Amino acid sequence: MKNKPSQTTILLLTAGCFFAFFLFGFTDNLKGPTLPPMIAELGINYGTGGNISFSLYLGFLIATLVTGILADRLGLKVVMILAGVMLAFGVGGYSSLGTPALLSASLFIIGLGLGGFELGTNAVIVNLHHEKKGLYLNLTGVMHGLGSTVAPVFAGWMLTQGATWRTIYRWDLLLIAAFILYMIFLRFPRAEEKSSLEFSDIPKTAFKNYLPLFYLAILFYVSAEIGIGSWMVLYLQEIRGVSVALSNQALAFFFAALMIGRLIGGFFVHKLGYLRSILVAAILGAACIAIGIFTDLVIFLPLTGLFFSIIFPTITAAVSGIQHEHQNTVLGVLFTFAGIGGMIGPWLAAWSSEYFGLQNGFAVNLLLASLTILFVFILYRRIGYEKHS
Repeated sequence: MKNKPSQTTILLLTAGCFFAFFLFGFTDNLKGPTLPPMIAELGINYGTGGNISFSLYLGFLIATLVTGILADRLGLKVVMILAGVMLAFGVGGYSSLGTPALLSASLFIIGLGLGGFELGTNAVIVNLHHEKKGLYLNLTGVMHGLGSTVAPVFAGWMLTQGATWRTIYRWDLLLIAAFILYMIFLRFPRAEEKSSLEFSDIPKTAFKNYLPLFYLAILFYVSAEIGIGSWMVLYLQEIRGVSVALSNQALAFFFAALMIGRLIGGFFVHKLGYLRSILVAAILGAACIAIGIFTDLVIFLPLTGLFFSIIFPTITAAVSGIQHEHQNTVLGVLFTFAGIGGMIGPWLAAWSSEYFGLQNGFAVNLLLASLTILFVFILYRRIGYEKHS
């Protein structure tokens, strides 16, 4: 950003980023608790339910790639406001429309909004808190975790009160409206320069050196996280016989663990090194998935969030630390691969469940977590990326 903003501006922008990630987590993770009643209302199978969710991450993927260019050219304020508007339209449609095709289209629009949040918020934090970006990116992750924790608790309570899954989504519109108003009146510092990067130049800029390995690592990580978050409630209810209330509480615990892990982990990432932290976290997270699926200790499934917590923001910090030219665009590509992961995880779980049973379908998340470990291990052995920022 061109001139160093005042402390008040930094505080207000940081608060806006925290609000954005709370809203991101809340909106994105209403779909897990509302999936069983949505499937029951529409009379569809697991695969069709997975196809509907797939469209959200298709929108996310497209948005992260496009908004990287938009952020470099038009500024981050435009990206954040557009993201809020897309989110409002998407949630409004999803809570009102009645066919799988229209619900998919609505989730696609929600995905566009969430993709704008992902790129815009992380880019603002990196620009404002360059020296402590690892810490602040994890703290934004804490707010995402808080929103993700509140979502299933709120949805579970509303369902027990007899509310429909559509009514639950309509409450989200109040938060979205508040966010848009906040962004409109917030002052953003000017960017240092406008980007002249074209889409044709992206491969040369965003796929050099070891960046593709980071992309693959985040792809498989997000696949596992979203796969667990989307299907845990149904898995616990159908396979483990857990009640509606307790299964939603388990999902809330998963996101609470993500939040707590990011709050604590953010203070240790710089001491341990980025890749070392990610590698240890991924191994412990995969171990929790395995124990939760293959033993009676199902508590380990939501506990996975404690170890998964630091992976996404720390990968973001690592990439921003080694890439300074056209940084918004490169982060956009990184989050595009995260969007691909968001599509793959729940979709694979859905169709694996349809053909091989829900037990085996949910176990796909363990494979995805293992692939995360593989690519992070390769990065660690090749470049040993530690405390660079």
